[in-house]
Amino acid sequence: MTYYTIREKIKEQLVVILKPPRPSHVRPMAKNQLKEMRESLLMSKTELARQAAVSPITVSRIEKGLPCRMETQRKILLALGLQLSDKPKIFKD
Repeated sequence: MTYYTIREKIKEQLVVILKPPRPSHVRPMAKNQLKEMRESLLMSKTELARQAAVSPITVSRIEKGLPCRMETQRKILLALGLQLSDKPKIFKD
């Protein structure tokens, strides 16, 4: 083995070891319908984020099922043109 192959193997092992686990206090929300609703309105993540005054990363996290604040849910509902009473249609928490 050469120095570089050994170095690459060690690097691969370090990535596995050092990859931090998801914090135990962050539990995924129930599956939401945000992505389906956004796509049905032909809206990009960036456009929704801009209209809701949140970051595109926040929209991605919510679509993956990660939790978000009630205020963020309200902003997203209004940006989609929905009423606050339509929350159960999008967020299943």
